[in-house]
Amino acid sequence: MLQAPYGAPLKGDNMTVFVTDKHKKPLMPCSEKRAHVLLDKGKAVIHKMEPFTIRLKNISVKNVTLQPLRLKLDPGSKTTGLAILEEDSNTAVWFGEIHHKTWIKTNLADRSMYRRRRRTKNLRYRPPRFDNRVKGKGWLPPSLISRIDQTVNTIKKLQKLTPLISVSIEHVKFDTQLMENAEIKGTEYQQGKLFGWEQRAYLQEKFNHKCAYCGKGEWELKGMPFNIDHVVPKSKGGTNRIDNLVWSCKRCNEQKSNMSLHEFGKLRNKDFSAVKSKAKSSLKDAAVMNSIRWRLISEIEKTGLKIELGSGGRTKYQRKNHGLPKTHYYDALCVGKSTPLDINIQCRYVTKLHAKGRGTRKIVQLDKYGFPRQYRKREKMIHGFMTGDRVRATTGKHTGVSGRLVACVKGPYININGKRFGTSYNGLLLIQRNDGWDYEKDLALTGKPSTIAQED
Repeated sequence: MLQAPYGAPLKGDNMTVFVTDKHKKPLMPCSEKRAHVLLDKGKAVIHKMEPFTIRLKNISVKNVTLQPLRLKLDPGSKTTGLAILEEDSNTAVWFGEIHHKTWIKTNLADRSMYRRRRRTKNLRYRPPRFDNRVKGKGWLPPSLISRIDQTVNTIKKLQKLTPLISVSIEHVKFDTQLMENAEIKGTEYQQGKLFGWEQRAYLQEKFNHKCAYCGKGEWELKGMPFNIDHVVPKSKGGTNRIDNLVWSCKRCNEQKSNMSLHEFGKLRNKDFSAVKSKAKSSLKDAAVMNSIRWRLISEIEKTGLKIELGSGGRTKYQRKNHGLPKTHYYDALCVGKSTPLDINIQCRYVTKLHAKGRGTRKIVQLDKYGFPRQYRKREKMIHGFMTGDRVRATTGKHTGVSGRLVACVKGPYININGKRFGTSYNGLLLIQRNDGWDYEKDLALTGKPSTIAQED
């Protein structure tokens, strides 16, 4: 495998291939070129396509010496960075990113809407059952639990493919109040903005008892009620955070509806710069990480790996010290005290793992008015295939076409990689079953050495 300095572009064959022995036990990963040689000589077979793994025919893990590998982890709300470091040679052998599911909350809200409809829409009365639901100690929302499960499942997957012995995790607590106001201190820090104020009174005072959009006061709009409006609508990811709320008259509130501030400004031919200056960025991602950080560590402890915790400040310092660009996988590479002063970056590609799931349990598809428009088949397996399987066409004019079976339906046509083909199921070769993930390869960015002084 090639070694490249930090500032130089990575050249040649730098894609990491995972290796197992004849009993499917993990061995040290190798380069793509070496994997091709082993496959051509008949010493290995393809064990898995995604992530690409070969299995040696005549080698057992008992007869080889393994170097210690450390998995480095940079948890995030939407994307988690991964890197595998060979500690004896200070070599980065693999980069990865987990792209988490972000639609779970929306799916749960839809399910709640469907159930409400069944109780009230020309059907028998079915009382709600939420009164007998009790949240246990340490309860977390399903959207947060999914992030933890996806991270832990990826670690277990890597344990089956590489001889990992330890893991480094960035463990950060975000002080959201200090992030909003760096100068806050004393009793003001302890009490917060809304201490002694009602929310409506606070917004009235904040906007001088005037509508944030039309600028008219309550005395000018006689008899018109005023409401609290979301700058970023809740339907588009907005929260009830006080900096996302404004004081608005009913007319402007109804006209804005669920439009963004930019869309509403186009409609009114206004810039709304005053509203933009008072509306700050959301701290939702920071709140997510504060909620799951300890649960994530306790779940990773169950894998049996030795755990090292690192701070966000150390990660940033070491990344700048090595002259690496700001990416999730390079942040992961620089987590913790175990980060060496010199790192050989041998992998050129980053593997992006997109969490997709194995399908849905919704049988009835509704239109925008809430009425049934389509019914799904109850069976997921059709002719031995299911949606998301990786297949290759072996007969007909589409011979050789391979990819994801995007839609597995009963009928003469099938979809592969989003294109419709007339190939029958009898002419398909199964390459790999759907495991709930989509895999993507991308080139890793390169950086230049930094001039930051080394740590004393």
